[in-house]
Amino acid sequence: MSDIAQKPGDTQAASAGKTNVTKRGGGDPASRGRTTIADGVVEKIAGLAARDVDGVHAMGSGLSRTFGAVRDRVPGGGKSVTRGVKAEVGEVQTALDLEIVVEYGVSIADTARAVRENVIVAVERMTGLEVVEVNIAVSDVKLPDEEDDEPESKLQ
Repeated sequence: MSDIAQKPGDTQAASAGKTNVTKRGGGDPASRGRTTIADGVVEKIAGLAARDVDGVHAMGSGLSRTFGAVRDRVPGGGKSVTRGVKAEVGEVQTALDLEIVVEYGVSIADTARAVRENVIVAVERMTGLEVVEVNIAVSDVKLPDEEDDEPESKLQ
């Protein structure tokens, strides 16, 4: 007779000479543990996705773009892809605020719709978070004869 006690409902019979192994942790190994995603990660994804839309000239307010242009000229400063993007990230959802500059002549409503769609698709695909809202503020229009503070419409 086995000296291992069986639990009620246990379908594995403990036969003489064998031990009863109880699986610990349960479930798929990939689902054990927790993944957290920083606000900055979501902001980078959203910033790149927004800049990828035709009609978006730049991101951020005039002041942040001016400081950004100065920072970009400093060696090692680099472009800030999060400029003009603010994310609030929870455990399963995120909300985003974007500030954009559009090119003169484009439909602002269509551009905002395309930015919203592109950002939601990119963030949800890459992070698995549900994007509950993407608020877009259009802070300026880039006129054809205006000088560029920085050539930012598309990051290379």
